[in-house]
Amino acid sequence: MWKIYLMLTLVMFMWGLNLPMLKYLLGYVGPVTMTSLRIFTAGIIVFIILTAMKIIRLPRRTEWIYIIPGMLLNVVAHHYFLNAGLTMTSGTNAALILGTGPFLTAVFSSLLIRVFPSKLQWLGVLLGLIGVSSVVLAGGGLSDISQGDVFIFLSIAVQVLSFLIVAKAAATLDPRLLTAYMLLIGGSTLFIIGLIVEPGELAAFGEVPPIFWLVFGISALFGTAISHMLYNYSVGQAGPTKAAIFMNLNTLVALLGSALFLGEVLTVRHLLGLILIVTGVLFGSGAAEDLWKKRRAKEETARD
Repeated sequence: MWKIYLMLTLVMFMWGLNLPMLKYLLGYVGPVTMTSLRIFTAGIIVFIILTAMKIIRLPRRTEWIYIIPGMLLNVVAHHYFLNAGLTMTSGTNAALILGTGPFLTAVFSSLLIRVFPSKLQWLGVLLGLIGVSSVVLAGGGLSDISQGDVFIFLSIAVQVLSFLIVAKAAATLDPRLLTAYMLLIGGSTLFIIGLIVEPGELAAFGEVPPIFWLVFGISALFGTAISHMLYNYSVGQAGPTKAAIFMNLNTLVALLGSALFLGEVLTVRHLLGLILIVTGVLFGSGAAEDLWKKRRAKEETARD
């Protein structure tokens, strides 16, 4: 399980650094058009990787039941609302709202698939939420709720719902292969939507600076292709609630990335947030329980 925890930590670093990259890309191209091509590119990358791993196959008819709704929630709706929201609200507000992901996952898991987190995991969810709030409020607090804030909340809500589908699909379909189909079909769907809501926006790609394509490629490769493939695989192994706890790290890394690339100032409150977030991750993911159980088992073995 520790390999899964390390994998999830790596994914959160990639997702966190992807947020300032998206903010940069959205300064040149409309949100739907830009993200459709980025996701379609990521889908091709995942298919290439899985072909090399020799795990490509056509889905069974029953597996399309998971691919289609998973694609609509995880790719089309999530990325549409996320990228549109980022053009209408601050990165601070977006980071805080995205930090509600673990709490929403715990609630949805309890209500929809009857998976109830332990008391220690609920404590981890609460500590992580407090830590995220502390970190974000250090940036100056929340502004009045805007349409962008609503869009960001919708983006994390539909993504959380998609994780429950991924967990169900993992019984017969490799989550990495599920990711490939969702990205490719979802990117194509978003492209059609972009042609409707952003007519003529494709021409904007001809006016972007060379650095745009470097950021675009890094975002597609690491921020979407590899990270989504690893995260969905982790959901299939650890379950949606444990995997989602690590999303608290997403907010922290996003703010660190903003400080590094956008010049934002970090404060003592960010350090406090870091401590709370890491503690929340240890409790909420079950890592603390695993360590305690292993230590207790060793003590019982030594007594025997």
